[in-house]
Amino acid sequence: MRFLIAEDDAALASFVRKGLEAEHYAVDVTGDGEQARAMAGEMDYDLLMLDLNLPRVDGVSILRHLRTRKPSMPILVLTSRNRVEDRVQCLDLGADDYMGKPFAFSELSARIRALLRRSHLPAASVLAVEDLKLDRVERKVERAGKRIELTSKEFGLLEYLMLNAGRRLTRAMIIEHVWNLSFDTGTNVIDVYVRKVDDGFGRRLIHTIRGVGYELSSRQDAV
Repeated sequence: MRFLIAEDDAALASFVRKGLEAEHYAVDVTGDGEQARAMAGEMDYDLLMLDLNLPRVDGVSILRHLRTRKPSMPILVLTSRNRVEDRVQCLDLGADDYMGKPFAFSELSARIRALLRRSHLPAASVLAVEDLKLDRVERKVERAGKRIELTSKEFGLLEYLMLNAGRRLTRAMIIEHVWNLSFDTGTNVIDVYVRKVDDGFGRRLIHTIRGVGYELSSRQDAV
């Protein structure tokens, strides 16, 4: 899942970003209101964390703008404005949750999980291919009932492959989606990361497609 943090306090944004990435989420950050409005409108984020005191375009205006265009995007207002009037205004405008600063990261994480449970259908929350299951909300991966421990990037890679199960993905597509980096044709980082899912199991699910990239599939004839 990919989140957008719209927060002009760079230190706070970095703190939240690191915490969320440790929980296997992909995170984009902007401290500019106009850019936040554009990014949230153009990209399909699974969650927006929105500060109200943003330069150029304030958070209330962004909230009002997005709710007419993306009514189903989960939005969590994260702000130092703790007046009842501010909470009521944002909730009436369509915010899904409102959290005041300062806050405990453990509570923020719990609120995010609650929002994701409400916003995703069960079929979209848990991805499954054969005996491989990935829980996008609880951030867990199991195969044949056995827990597989993955790093943040490994989880993001597997999630991307499972969301595109049966589709051939190029190395460039994977690198750009999961790592947000320019594609290096000499890298073998993907080859290293995909092994955990198949190592120790009799049936391969992640296939290397010669000259193309990768495919996660139950098919055994992929080459």
